[in-house]
Amino acid sequence: MEAKILPAGETCLFVDFGEVIDLAVNGRVQSLARALDENPFRGMRELVPTYRSLSIYFDPLTVDLPALRERLESELAKPFAAERAGGREVRVPVLFGGESGPDLGEVAAHTGLTEKEVVKRYCDSPLYCYMNGFTPGFPYLGGMDPALTTPRLKTPRELIPANSVAIGGAQAGAYSIASPGGWRIIGRVPYDLYDPRRDPAVAITSGLWVKFYPVTAARYAEIQEQIKSGEYRIEYAEREASA
Repeated sequence: MEAKILPAGETCLFVDFGEVIDLAVNGRVQSLARALDENPFRGMRELVPTYRSLSIYFDPLTVDLPALRERLESELAKPFAAERAGGREVRVPVLFGGESGPDLGEVAAHTGLTEKEVVKRYCDSPLYCYMNGFTPGFPYLGGMDPALTTPRLKTPRELIPANSVAIGGAQAGAYSIASPGGWRIIGRVPYDLYDPRRDPAVAITSGLWVKFYPVTAARYAEIQEQIKSGEYRIEYAEREASA
């Protein structure tokens, strides 16, 4: 399906890439967002990528709208090669179970797996951040092992601690700030997934691959101390593309 450039009020253009959710479609979203971010047009305010679209916000008093449309058409006409499994990856430590993951046992019971198997399958899943939404920095992650699919809570919790790692249906995700929510909480990250004082403020951004890995309570506490002293760095790396 060809991308459509649609108006969304006086301050936004909406580029729609189709009705499906998959890596190729999201790759086109990310490619256009990168092109605009690396070479912004006059009046550009914000880019908001989603699973299958890109919202482009601008100052209507300074933008040259015909020129912007021409620029978008030019970018969309360029050949696009899906990176498949390549790209940037963030490795994220997680303390699973216990008070940090109160729903791990229920996920295990629902799926017929042991808690260790749930953690292993979750960490082995090739997770990809399609978009951020709901709250600042909340990552919607596709690619979770289908065997882990677990329905959301019938009654959402009034407050979920920040940095909680979760399962919601067939998706993985993480609560970047404390908020209400109905996803199943299975673990917690020792650092803030959203910190406006940090660069980048959002640890897991759209277009990133995500590799969760388990840590002990002792290592969790150690990382928190390293954060306080300024020693800890979020683990970003290039991910090798599959054949």
